[in-house]
Amino acid sequence: MTENDLADRLGIEENISKLGRSLDERDFEALRELFTPDASVTTPGGTATGHDALVEQARARHSRDDGIQHVITNLLVDVDGDQASVRANLLVSFAHSGPADPAPFLLGEVYRFDLRRTAEGWRFTTLRSNPVWSLNRPAQIQLDARRGGPGASSG
Repeated sequence: MTENDLADRLGIEENISKLGRSLDERDFEALRELFTPDASVTTPGGTATGHDALVEQARARHSRDDGIQHVITNLLVDVDGDQASVRANLLVSFAHSGPADPAPFLLGEVYRFDLRRTAEGWRFTTLRSNPVWSLNRPAQIQLDARRGGPGASSG
């Protein structure tokens, strides 16, 4: 691995760490600096394309709970010139009442990122997250599931 390869990897990993920090600290405007203007994000919250849409999606999905923590691990980085792809594991916890929450909602996911080298450094062009498991689902989701699936009516 060359010095340039290490610098690329470090820049990519730093971008991923900044993503987690931005979501945890609700610094949603900082996402604009991490993504290309035409970036696409697909998560359990839906698909958003472009800075305004992805900032709004992040704000809608990460503003309800007092405590949120994204732990992003096991990064597999593949750089090909000015393009890169990454696979990572994500454990995110949503503690509704903060540190005192007796049963935070936990979600295990696989992140897949595509990035492009820009004049400002590495930027995400796509982000996809695929849920693998969950624990302590919010009560409404459990209720809906017992009624025949997410969003099923009781009627």
